[in-house]
Order: sequence, then structure tokens, then C-alpha cells
Amino acid sequence: MPYPDRFYPIVDSLAWVERLTRLGVGTIQLRAKDLDDSQSLQMVTDALAITADTQAKLVVNDYWRAAIVAGAKYLHLGQEDLADADLAAIREAGLSLGVSTHDEGELDTALAAEPDYVALGPIFFTTLKSMRFEPQGIPKITEWKKRIGNIPLVAIGGIKFEHAAEIFAAGADSIAVVSDVTQNADPDARVRQWLGLSAEAA
Repeated sequence: MPYPDRFYPIVDSLAWVERLTRLGVGTIQLRAKDLDDSQSLQMVTDALAITADTQAKLVVNDYWRAAIVAGAKYLHLGQEDLADADLAAIREAGLSLGVSTHDEGELDTALAAEPDYVALGPIFFTTLKSMRFEPQGIPKITEWKKRIGNIPLVAIGGIKFEHAAEIFAAGADSIAVVSDVTQNADPDARVRQWLGLSAEAA
């Protein structure tokens, strides 16, 4: 399977990790904020236990020390976390690394870290977190993909299932989804829609 999978949900709890794993999701990012070292290590350890011996690849957001200690294989860093992270230790631990980008300068910073994928966002307006960046729009996906070449490109930010075909056509390799799953009236059905789209492209 490619990494990251074409459908790439981001969730903030172990309950969501378990639910998505049970549904057969291939790549799941755990993004829980404001945890201390012991809390983050416990959460990453528990999440890895949930995904062990399943098809799910658990991506740890931000907590690179916990990811190393717990034996995770996948890590995602925002720009602020990237600046503070020990990239040598991350690579020595064998972690795959994804990096968020929002503008040209951040893309340069991300590419210098030799990431395993680059995320571009927000594609559309999102209410999930306050963004200091305007929506990128779909044409930026094509531009970013030309810049990064063979590195997988993840589109994120305000994306719904109905946008997927256009975003993939623009050059995205993967779509990261938050509210389209977690705030959906029927999350399981929505996940199956996304997984069906991914299967068609396989």
C-alpha cells in the first residue's frame, strides 16, 4: 500500500483511532494537543496497541519524542515543531516524516528536511483551527506538485468527499480529512465512501 493512503483521516482520540481501524482505514493521524511528555507517551503507546496487527498505519502528530520511545513508524510535524525537532534522532529511529506547508518559505523548509510527504493547506476555509493563512485553492495543488515531484502531496483543510475527484485530478496523492468524518452525521458511512473511492483508484 502507498503511504500515506489516498484517504487520510486526522483524529484527536483513541476512540476515533479504534473506530477507524475497525473500518479498515489504512493511514490514521493522531493529533491531540497540549499533552505533557508522560501523557503523550501513554497516548501514542495505546494508539499503537490499537493498530498493532491491523492494516492501519498510525501517524503521530508533533510528539516526536513519544513516537521514538513508543516505537512508532510514522510522524507528522508542523513548521513550529519541525524547527524544534531533532531530525537526526527522528531519522535514526526510522520514522517516516510528513511536514505541513502553507507558503513558499515553508515548502523550502520542509524540503530541506527530506520529508516522506508534504502537506499543503488549507485548501478551503476551515473552522477547525484558526489559520493565519488564506485558503490555498485547488490550483495551488498543481503548482506544489510540480515543485515537489515524486514526493507524495497531501491536501488538507476544509475538504469534503464531494471535492475529492477534483483535488486528486489537480495532483494531490492523498487527502487529509478531519471534520468531514468527525463531524459527519454518519461517520462510518462517510468513511466507507472515502475507502470506496480509494479502492477504485487502486
